[in-house]
Amino acid sequence: MQRYITQRLMIALVTLLGLTLIVFTFLRAIPGDAAILVLGADASSSPEQVKALRREMGLEDPLPVQYARWLGGVVRGDLEKSLFTGHAVTTEIRGRISTTGELALLALLLGATIGIPVGTLAAVQRGRWADGAVRAISILGLAVPNFWLGTMVVVFGARWFGWIPPVAHVDFWRDPVANVQQFAVPALVVGAGLAASLSRMTRSAVLEVLREDYVRTAHAKGLAGRTVLLRHTLRTSLIPIITLFGIQVGVVIAGTVVVENVFNLPGLGRLILDSISRKDFPLVQGIILLYGTLVVLINLLVDLTYGLVDPRIRVSRG
Repeated sequence: MQRYITQRLMIALVTLLGLTLIVFTFLRAIPGDAAILVLGADASSSPEQVKALRREMGLEDPLPVQYARWLGGVVRGDLEKSLFTGHAVTTEIRGRISTTGELALLALLLGATIGIPVGTLAAVQRGRWADGAVRAISILGLAVPNFWLGTMVVVFGARWFGWIPPVAHVDFWRDPVANVQQFAVPALVVGAGLAASLSRMTRSAVLEVLREDYVRTAHAKGLAGRTVLLRHTLRTSLIPIITLFGIQVGVVIAGTVVVENVFNLPGLGRLILDSISRKDFPLVQGIILLYGTLVVLINLLVDLTYGLVDPRIRVSRG
């Protein structure tokens, strides 16, 4: 098991290194000059000032030198400063991460809480009306993008119920009830696709296990249906469900970027879109690196969870 953990950690580190290279390279390919954007109207009247600012920002150096300097700062925990606000990137992220974190966490919880039980119900009720309803709704949930769903919720909520997203953000520690009310609808919008994916995967995994001989033997021995389902069926079915959940974490995090703008939430999603439009390299790099690190770490945690769910994996990887 120790060898398996070491291998997964090495893969995670290589993945993060590749992520830094991709982020750095693609951001430099975006048309425009960050120095001109910082100077604004003064840029056209003073080319010398633009050149001096580019030199001060390190943009005159070769790309490999810029990448090495930035990567060295990342290793030290220094993500540089925002080109426009002048604040440290870590400070900018720290001020927004709680909003995005809460939205993503609620979306994941809602998606799992809805998707897994509903998928299990569909498997148990295979061929009945409940199964058909779950399959139809899950297909619809996968087909509808969350930005469109969020927009429709806002439009029809305002037209039919007089509801619009709150303009001001409410902190959880100041007013927990108002905070949950503010985040419930956006989290449901982000988590809808996850719930649909999990319900389909759960249905498929549970149906496959229900056909196994040991499940039929458990029923033949007189064990209660609930006991067979919880102890013998669901636990064995968790491997593909956990795998899908880990993959969907990245989808949920990406979904928060657009949904935060739809529901006027001051999170990292709004910040990164503003930073891209201003070509604020350090801030965009810092946020994407944070997103990528979270996805890699969560997938690493998913890999390590396999051994806890299925002892056969723990033994074979030892």
